[in-house]
Amino acid sequence: MEKTTKKLRVGVIGCGRISVMHLTSLSVIEAVELVACCDVIKERAEAAAEEYGGRAYVSYEEMIEAEDLDAVHICLPHYLHSKVACYALERGVNVLTEKPMDVDLASAEAAVKTAKEKGLLFGVIFQCRYNNSAKLVKEALDSGRLGKILSARSVLTWARPDSYYAESDWKGTWDKEGGGVIIDQAIHSIDLVNWLVNSEIEEVCCSMANRGHKTVDVEDSAEGLITYKNGVKYGFYCMNNYGYDEPIEIRLYCEKGKVVFGYDDAYISYNNGQTEEAHQDKVLLDYKNGKDYWGFQHVKQIRQFYNAVLGKEPLEISGEEALKTHRLIMQLYALGKAQMH
Repeated sequence: MEKTTKKLRVGVIGCGRISVMHLTSLSVIEAVELVACCDVIKERAEAAAEEYGGRAYVSYEEMIEAEDLDAVHICLPHYLHSKVACYALERGVNVLTEKPMDVDLASAEAAVKTAKEKGLLFGVIFQCRYNNSAKLVKEALDSGRLGKILSARSVLTWARPDSYYAESDWKGTWDKEGGGVIIDQAIHSIDLVNWLVNSEIEEVCCSMANRGHKTVDVEDSAEGLITYKNGVKYGFYCMNNYGYDEPIEIRLYCEKGKVVFGYDDAYISYNNGQTEEAHQDKVLLDYKNGKDYWGFQHVKQIRQFYNAVLGKEPLEISGEEALKTHRLIMQLYALGKAQMH
């Protein structure tokens, strides 16, 4: 009886901007107890620990050795995701990491392999799959109501001025962030389409450029065409030189209807004249200083991860599942970077 009531011991590694989405979520999940917060900036770790609980650490190695953790959340710069994940997994700790998996493919694959060898869970955050809009479209496809997807497109026009990159020592760098608008902003819309199409990739075409930024070298504009083995052609366009964060738009042209959706709303028009729509719930949690474009679904994915840790259900967005999108992102960069000056 005692085992079922014992809370899972959890630590958060990285207490920067995105960590609030994890810390707030953990505070309302009954099965877990936050016992440690870690950040290389001591004051940041202490502030998080004071507000959300647990002890503060500046070394994730020390935290993992000292705290007998069941799971860690990784909220670090992209290039550290797989390295820290492997360290934790090798020591028997389940891992939930922010996207992307890493800045290269080999590191991400190594983390997936380590989790498999150790028999542990390795989850990757793609919280937009839990939006009501995405769930409706997925269900309409899975049920057959829409028939097969014939083609798809996504458009993202957001604002990331030079001042945004000036606030960080790793954003906007090839070696630490892995790129710009694709890997940081458009990755969610690309993941949603890739998840919905659900087919292996046959061919990728991509061009990218830095058209509006003077202080970074990474791409701020990209477009391309992804052809899948099931025949779907997916065209995407993304750039972060717009005046503000315009809601993303994804369109699917299907055998039995058409879909227009974004993070908040979905509209399905069936060929028989019927319609369906979905809209986002009221804010589930007050994520302090959370950004609107992160959405409000972290708590849903994090709760699902812990249900999987407890053996109640399979892990939905595992490392293997996330690799499908990570491989695609890496293919886009392999082509697009080669064309940049």
